[in-house]
Amino acid sequence: MTPAARIAAAIEVLEAADREKVASDRILSEFFRRRRYAGSKDRAAVNVRVYGAVRRRMRLDWWLARSGMEATPRTRILADLALTDGISAEEAAGMFDASEHGPAALSEAENALYGQLLGQPLEHPDAPVWVRCECPEWIADRLAPVLAERFESCLDALRQEARFDLRLNPIITSDRDTMQITLAKAGLETEPTAYSPLGLRAKTRRRVDGMKPFKHGVIEVQDEGAQLASLLVGAEPGMQVADFCAGAGGKTLLVAATMANKGRVLAMDVGAERLERAGPRISRAKLHNVERRVLKSEEDRFLKRWSKRFDRVLVDAPCTGVGTWRRTPEARMRYGEADLADMTALQDRILSSAARLTKPGGRLIYVTCSLLAEENEARVTALLARRKDYDVVPIADVWRDTVTALGGPECPETGEFLRLTPDQHGTDGFFVAVLQRHEAEPGANEEPEKSAE
Repeated sequence: MTPAARIAAAIEVLEAADREKVASDRILSEFFRRRRYAGSKDRAAVNVRVYGAVRRRMRLDWWLARSGMEATPRTRILADLALTDGISAEEAAGMFDASEHGPAALSEAENALYGQLLGQPLEHPDAPVWVRCECPEWIADRLAPVLAERFESCLDALRQEARFDLRLNPIITSDRDTMQITLAKAGLETEPTAYSPLGLRAKTRRRVDGMKPFKHGVIEVQDEGAQLASLLVGAEPGMQVADFCAGAGGKTLLVAATMANKGRVLAMDVGAERLERAGPRISRAKLHNVERRVLKSEEDRFLKRWSKRFDRVLVDAPCTGVGTWRRTPEARMRYGEADLADMTALQDRILSSAARLTKPGGRLIYVTCSLLAEENEARVTALLARRKDYDVVPIADVWRDTVTALGGPECPETGEFLRLTPDQHGTDGFFVAVLQRHEAEPGANEEPEKSAE
């Protein structure tokens, strides 16, 4: 591919992502699947161009608005060439060469825009802090009191590309030293993760699905924060565990593995396709204690028969995904302020249904990949107001009995909940709350059952 063809490809991918409202990585995969002729350097160049424009979108849009130009995938790429790459106007014009596989030639207005932007700093001091931090204003207003003096450092960390973490499968091995040697021989240098006793952090990002340890289920790709959330479930051999929002099974795998294939994990989700993707992962991990169940909704009538049956109930709730911006930068623009009320209402319904499944003395573990208090502490407070038969278990106590017991360090938090952030902990943003149901619970403490569908 010529430089012009790479630019045209990036514009095409961004246009498709905007049009189809899906993540760019899915569009990129399909784009190159249909273009087998593209070499590895072409793929890398287009990837860098696309993700660069996505990660810098709010700053690029601010400059375009300041220059009086409409923000489109084409103008964003053009602005990025000026503000980030700083190439000459002649070189930029050569990338818009109107060739068979290149983008249309620059218009007079686009040439003028390029001249205005060339030499300017991407992060202009006149831009609002939420623009410089690539954070929608309505989210920034809510994060500021949560993050306090760490507001800008956390958001700056969320702008960066996520590190590439792997996890050992304790069903097979927990020996990180030996696995480091094995992976190094395969060309992948790693180091132990700081908190998860099962994690390895790769020094470079590369595909592992062709490596023997992955194909044989010895390792799995999983962010360290997700590993910790899974370990904090405290699942033990012989337990009955429900994973209420299992998705494609990332946390299910580790929860089931810590049970040594003894007991049962019921992985549930309203997305049949997501649960279907979990199947091959479960088989590869050599797990035999996982069952999957597709729910019609978070209040499926199926749930009623499982009231008070589970020792542990994990709720990895759908959320705005603020904590995942490093790996899904487009999630910044996925939701508007009006969507937050709908999201928190859904989280309340899920928690209410899940809370009925926990047996007396059992635990409900609430997890989100959000940093918004509205989706985290506020949802726990709301549940406790409805359910007098639950109490918060201090996170340091849970951590000591799970993470530290497996060889991990002491808990980095001392309060009731765990909040992980990329600037402090090097993980995705996560929130974890652990609630325990009373052993003796008068019926008056329980929420009334909803009508079955």
